[in-house]
Amino acid sequence: MIDLHTFSITARDRESGAFGVAVATARPNVGSLVPWVSVRGAIATQARVNTELGRQGLALMTQGVPVDVALSALLEKDGEREIRQVHGLDAERAFCHTGASCVPWCGHEQGDVFTVAGNMLAGPDVIAAMSRAFREHDIEQRDFSERLLLALEAGQKAGGDKRGKQSAALLVAAPREPRMYHNLRVDDHAEPVAELRRVWEVVVAHTKQIEAEYGAAAVRLFGRVKH
Repeated sequence: MIDLHTFSITARDRESGAFGVAVATARPNVGSLVPWVSVRGAIATQARVNTELGRQGLALMTQGVPVDVALSALLEKDGEREIRQVHGLDAERAFCHTGASCVPWCGHEQGDVFTVAGNMLAGPDVIAAMSRAFREHDIEQRDFSERLLLALEAGQKAGGDKRGKQSAALLVAAPREPRMYHNLRVDDHAEPVAELRRVWEVVVAHTKQIEAEYGAAAVRLFGRVKH
């Protein structure tokens, strides 16, 4: 098990039905552990990370189990649930858990189509800023992945992980229009959230170039990214 004191958002796109996670922390390689997505939902597992909460949670959701029922049942069997933080949502419900022994500042917030959570943060303003940013951009004509990125940027601007910065990730499962910029990771960088934005913009531009040169069919082909 690895301790990841971090901040993240899970969300659903109202229009497309896509699910996604954006996350950042002061440890390397956060994208390999925290974010879990499928066309049925999204989960972020952090603090004392238990990747089985993501893996088994998605499996149960695929079988039709609601996210809150799935994650509650998995935590009930987890002897270290009080040092876990896990949150997520499906098409109809959401779930947030911050264990009593998670490192402060720690907490979470649940919206109608998103959840945000973090631990060992600079303070509660990190969560509030992420929630506010996602709500403000929810009605704009922006790509869903950018709205997740905007929320992550707001959390970092508010102080983020109080230990510093090292890695960040963005992961989206879009059933109708998957794109290459829906699966991005910055595993080790002095400014990981800013670098994630830079890489996102590079891949968005590359996607537009592919469409201009080869057409929409090529974009759909190259957009079949793994979740």
